[in-house]
Amino acid sequence: MLKNAVDETGDRSCEFLPVTARDMAERGWERADFVLVTGDAYADHPSFGAAVIARVLEAGGYKVAVLAQPAWTGPDDFRRFGKPRLGFLITSGCVDSMVNGYTAMKRRRRRDVYSPGGAAGCRPDRALIAYTNRAKEVYGDVPVILGGLEAGLRRLGHYDYWDDRVRRSVLLDAKADLLIYGMGERAVLAVAAALNDGFAARDITWIPGLVFRSRARPADAIALPDFDRLRDKRAYTESFRLQYEHAESASAQSLAERYGETLYVVQNPPQPPLTQTELDRVYELPYAGEAHPAYAASGGVPAAEEVRFSLTAARGCFGGCSFCALTVHQGRLVTGRSEDSLLREAQKLTRRSDFKGYIHDVGGPTANFRHRACRLQETGAACERRACLFPTPCPRLKVDHGEYLAILRALRKLPGVKKVFIRSGLRYDYLMADPKRGEFLRELCEFHVSGMLKVAPEHISPRVLARMRKPAAAVYERFAAEYAAVNKTLSKEQYLLPYFISAHPGSSLSDAVDLALYLKKSGFVPDQAQDFYPTPGTPAACMYYTGLDPFTGEAVYVAKSPEERRLQRALLHFDKPENRALVRAALAKAGRTEAAALLFERRRQIPCL
Repeated sequence: MLKNAVDETGDRSCEFLPVTARDMAERGWERADFVLVTGDAYADHPSFGAAVIARVLEAGGYKVAVLAQPAWTGPDDFRRFGKPRLGFLITSGCVDSMVNGYTAMKRRRRRDVYSPGGAAGCRPDRALIAYTNRAKEVYGDVPVILGGLEAGLRRLGHYDYWDDRVRRSVLLDAKADLLIYGMGERAVLAVAAALNDGFAARDITWIPGLVFRSRARPADAIALPDFDRLRDKRAYTESFRLQYEHAESASAQSLAERYGETLYVVQNPPQPPLTQTELDRVYELPYAGEAHPAYAASGGVPAAEEVRFSLTAARGCFGGCSFCALTVHQGRLVTGRSEDSLLREAQKLTRRSDFKGYIHDVGGPTANFRHRACRLQETGAACERRACLFPTPCPRLKVDHGEYLAILRALRKLPGVKKVFIRSGLRYDYLMADPKRGEFLRELCEFHVSGMLKVAPEHISPRVLARMRKPAAAVYERFAAEYAAVNKTLSKEQYLLPYFISAHPGSSLSDAVDLALYLKKSGFVPDQAQDFYPTPGTPAACMYYTGLDPFTGEAVYVAKSPEERRLQRALLHFDKPENRALVRAALAKAGRTEAAALLFERRRQIPCL
C-alpha cells in the first residue's frame, strides 16, 4: 500500500485509499462497497470533492476504492476492482469536463492542472456519460450514482454552450440511476445506507439533495416547463427562475421536469448546509494531504500542489455573481470552520517534512465570508431573489471581520509558521461595508499579502455590472485607494491584481471600449483576462442563451459571434502589438474611432491600480 509522506512524528495513519486490486488485497478486502470514478487524478486532499466523499464514506464504515482517470475507450479499467457491492459513484472531477477540456473559444486546452504533469486529454468529453456507459457495460446491474459539479449543474434541462442547444438532464443522457447535487456528504451517506439496507436504486426517492426518474409527478412537486418547451426562451427563463427560487433547503419544494408523456426527472429539495461541527469533522478526516505518489514520475498534479499548504476556512457564498458556478453548487448559506479546527489542521501542516513555514491560503469561495449573511439566513433560509450585496449591501447584512481576523492572528502565532497568505478572492464590497474595516485592512496588508492581492471588479460599465450582479466601479476605486494608502503607511510596495471578464452578457463593444479606456487611464493592463464562459446552471448562461435577465425579464445584449468575442477580448489587451488591428476594427465597429489616439498613446504602464 502506498502511503502519504511521513511527517516528523512518524505518523502513518493516513493511507491512501486503494487504487489497484493489489491495494485492496493488502487491506484484506474481497470487494469494495463502492468504486469511486473521477475524472481528476487522485489527490487525497479536502480541496478535491472526490477525496471528501471517499473519506466521508470510509468514516461511515464503507469500503471505497478510487478509479481515477480510467481509460474510457474500453471496459477493462472498470473491472479493476471487481464488482462493487453497492455501486459506482461517478464524478467528472472538480470542473465540468467540457469547461476543463475547451477554452471559451471552443478550442482544445493544452493543459489540465487536475491531471499528472498538467497533461491534457486524460478525461473524455462529457465524462459522466462516458464513464457511466462503461460501468453499465461491465456490471449492468450495479447502481450508478452521479455527483460533483458537472452533475449538479446539469441535473435538469440545461443550455450547453458546446452544442449550442438545450440538453436533457445528464441523469437521462448518462443512463445513470441516481444523481446527487450540491455538497454531497449527507446525501451520499443516506444513499449508501439505503442501498446497504437492500433498497433498489429506483426506489430511493426520499433523500434531500437527490435527483431521480419517475413515471409520475409527485403530488408535492412543482411542475417546471416541460423539457420540449425549453427551446422557447421565455419558458427556459421561467424554469431557471423556479430553480433559483427553490435553492434553499428551508423553503424549497421538489421540482419535476417532464420528458415526453410519462417520464419525469424529479429534484428533491437540497440538503441543509453542514453545521460547523460537521464541517470540522469532514475537513479533519485522515486525508493524506497530497496527490498519490504514483504521479510523482509524471511531475505530480499541479492543482494538488497549489493547495497542499492551504486551509479551507468556509463553505458557501452569498455573493451571488451571475457567472459563478460555485455559488450554485455550494449554496448561498455560508458555514465557517471553527478556529480550533483550523489550528489543528495548520499544526498538522507544520509537522510535515516538506513544510517551509508558509500557509498559502486561508479561504473558501470568498475569503472574507465566515458566517451567514443575516438573521434570516441563520434560520437556514435565504431571500428568494434579493441579492445580499447587489446593487448595494442589504440593510440586513451582518458585516464583521472580527472572527476571521482572530483566526489569522492565531495562525500567525503557531510555532513553525512564518507567513499566512490570503489568495482566495476577497470580496472588497463586503469589506467596504464594514465600518471597522481599518484594522482588518491594515493587518491584511501588513501580514497576509504576498506582493499581489487578487480582487475581481470584473468590469466598469454600469450596464454590464448590473447583469453580473456586481457593485458599481466606484466601490472598487474606493477600496483601491484605501488599499494603496494603507500600504503607503506601512512602506510596502504591494499591488492589486484585478480580474476582468470580456463579452459577459450585457457587454456591447462600446462597453468593452469603455473598459479599455479605464485600464489605459489607470495605467494597468491585465496580463490575464477571462473570456466569458456560459457555465451550465448559472444565471449568466441563462442570459447568454435566452437574451433575457432571469431576475428582471429584461432583454440583454449578448455578444455571441466569435468575431465580436475576439474583439472584446482584444480590447482588454489593447497594448499588445499583435492586437492593434483587432482593436482598430473594434473601435470602428463600435463607432468609437476617437478612442484610438488615447489607447495607443505611449505611456509607462504601472503594475496596479
